Amino acid sequence: MTMRNVYSIIISTFGDVDSAKRTAKLLVEKRLAACVQIFPIESVYLWKNEVCDEKEIMLFIKSRTGMFDEVSAAIKDSHAYEVPEIIQIPITDGLPEYLRWIDDCVKQGSV
Repeated sequence: MTMRNVYSIIISTFGDVDSAKRTAKLLVEKRLAACVQIFPIESVYLWKNEVCDEKEIMLFIKSRTGMFDEVSAAIKDSHAYEVPEIIQIPITDGLPEYLRWIDDCVKQGSV
């Protein structure tokens, strides 16, 4: 894995702000994430052959790429959705000082 694959943003959506905030705080407290940003969004999606239009809360979780399995497990443990969105997007570059801050905040998992 190159330096460009060490850091990621993990995205997940929630049906309400309270569960999203609880999960965000849990991830930071457990040092699985350095920062979690919380956004209100509207999603249009297909679920069980029905088009749905729902208000949701999206989390942008800044972490180390190797922490994905632990972050995913923590989200799934408390998530209300049958199939929660949990996807990882690699950070290909960033301000070195910011990336070092992620290192300082997130426990060292596999790289």
